[in-house]
Amino acid sequence: MPSTQLQTDDPGLAICPDNIGELLDKEWLLTNDRGSYASGTVLGCNTRRYHGLLVASLHPPVERMVMLSNLLETVQFGGCSYDLSNFEFSDRLHPQGYRFLKHFRRDAGVHFCYELDGLKVEKSIYLAHDRDLLVVCYDFSGVTDRVRFTMTPLVALRDFHSLQSSSTCLTLDRNNDVFTVHVLDPHGPAVHFICPQSTFESGANWWYAMRYRREAERGQHDYEDVWAAGVFNTTLNCPSRVMLIMQATAGLQRPGPLEIDVDGLIRSLHHRRQELFNWAETRDDHEKTLAQAADQFIVHRQINDQGHHSTSVMAGYHWFADWGRDTFVSLPGLLLSTGRFAEAHEAISTFGAVLDRGQIPNRFDDYGGAPHYNSVDASLWYINAAYQYLLATDDQRSFQEHFRPVIVQITGAYLAGTRDNIHADEDGLIIAGDSHTQLTWMDAKCNNVAFTPRYGKAVEINALWINALHIMAQTAVSPTEREHYLGQLERVEDSFRRLFWNDADHCLYDCIFPDGLPDATIRPNQIFAVSLPFSALTADQQIAVVRTVEEHLLTPYGLRSLSPRDSRYQGHYSGNQFQRDSAYHQGTVWAYLLGPFIEAFLKVNDFSAAARDQAYEMITPLLDHLDHDGCLGSVSEIFDGDFPHRPKGCIAQAWSVAELLRCKKMLR
Repeated sequence: MPSTQLQTDDPGLAICPDNIGELLDKEWLLTNDRGSYASGTVLGCNTRRYHGLLVASLHPPVERMVMLSNLLETVQFGGCSYDLSNFEFSDRLHPQGYRFLKHFRRDAGVHFCYELDGLKVEKSIYLAHDRDLLVVCYDFSGVTDRVRFTMTPLVALRDFHSLQSSSTCLTLDRNNDVFTVHVLDPHGPAVHFICPQSTFESGANWWYAMRYRREAERGQHDYEDVWAAGVFNTTLNCPSRVMLIMQATAGLQRPGPLEIDVDGLIRSLHHRRQELFNWAETRDDHEKTLAQAADQFIVHRQINDQGHHSTSVMAGYHWFADWGRDTFVSLPGLLLSTGRFAEAHEAISTFGAVLDRGQIPNRFDDYGGAPHYNSVDASLWYINAAYQYLLATDDQRSFQEHFRPVIVQITGAYLAGTRDNIHADEDGLIIAGDSHTQLTWMDAKCNNVAFTPRYGKAVEINALWINALHIMAQTAVSPTEREHYLGQLERVEDSFRRLFWNDADHCLYDCIFPDGLPDATIRPNQIFAVSLPFSALTADQQIAVVRTVEEHLLTPYGLRSLSPRDSRYQGHYSGNQFQRDSAYHQGTVWAYLLGPFIEAFLKVNDFSAAARDQAYEMITPLLDHLDHDGCLGSVSEIFDGDFPHRPKGCIAQAWSVAELLRCKKMLR
């Protein structure tokens, strides 16, 4: 047997055939620094269009394509045949490999352990960190008879948002021992296979109407056809390892040979995993899991045709790319708390380089087009992240030379006015948007319906604005400049306390509309007026805000986006696009908001030992979620507002992981 079976600190998950529905809810994720990934369920059955053993980014970190959907695997010995695979067709699973699956675990890869009447097979999946190369290893033990093993790659070659159809023309080419499946366009996606221990038998055919149950739940088309180009056949007579190696490319030209040192690749992935733990100075299993999860969102964005790249942050898997707001909310947890200061510097610079009219992009385009600037808060979160970088590193030179000039442009543009009606009002507060725009993070809109209209003066935007002005004063290069910002602050903070304080509910209004009317909806956005480094509120007001948020919004997995006492509250996030968008910010729990709540809770309780104990109890359910629910080893984007708070949305969300990791470190 190969020597790369390394020890893991993950106890894994025992598989019981009696709870198939529950196991189909548990997912896994491997990523690389290109934005590519491999993902599926712990049973190996795809339940989403976004699942695939190799989903590759053709223009890192975007233009993602499902290259290899899955594998059909069969083991034959002693006159019997055993299927390892699971696919869903209509209302049944076929084949039913879960009957032989006994255990699932994660480390630098993912591992499925099967027992077949004395024969044991461990299937391991590894994704290279710096290229779109996947290795699937099958370790056979207990071999006492002649064994025949077959693998059939099921290929999709389609955009990861779409679904494949048998009307598509796919082609198989052979070059010595390398087999390539590609579309007719020579510049289109291609996937290359090699299995040194096997022979290949061509026999192209389509597998029709595979069903993805999660797409049905989301009101999406849920059937797909995938292409089987042929079968890899292997005969074994002793304990052995069979390795399928595949690489994805844009076009037919491979960047290098596929005959790689698999053992070396596996060792390098384990070594890098240990390095993550060392960088983050992890002290327990939860911190190790979070450090590894944090790494999954750190990617390299290609910034020109010469292949130059810079660090960026994916907002969430499977479907989000790199968003400005998410990057800078996440950066303190993902990169600063894990000691990855150089990458934090690069990520801040990546977005600062595309500043336009004083605005940081809301997001980069999914297909390599121009950045999108439809956000009022991404720029203000940029300022806070740059300041957090300064606090963590004391890198005064970088801050003053590289980041502060960008911050000066942002504050200048917000004072004078920029796109989307973003400008400082006469009272010094920031006003933005109109009834047709959604510029804050509560931006759900479908069929031209804005579900949470927050145009005007939003509470967290102005909390961030006050925070930004304080940062400008703190980092001023001259006494005159410092006095200038302090003078502005006096007027802005007075306006904030006067206009936003809701004396009836002992909290802050969520928004002041352009006509001056306040929105008294109890939402979590007000917590940032306490949690940010600089607050305009009095000590008593901060305590009152934390109490109100705790009473109305706190759950074991984060903060609700709307009080359950509100008539518009929706406790379940489900249904088609319109139904889900209508619930997205109307009661749905957001895991990342637990971070600012914990920080605010500790602040108003003077970081006492008793408060720390209480705060640790508050984050414990989310720490347990890491090992038991949703995407194992990561944190979901959202949860239902009502008990039992099922995980929903993205299976792995950057700011959810980042804020939990930041809380964990904060509570040391």
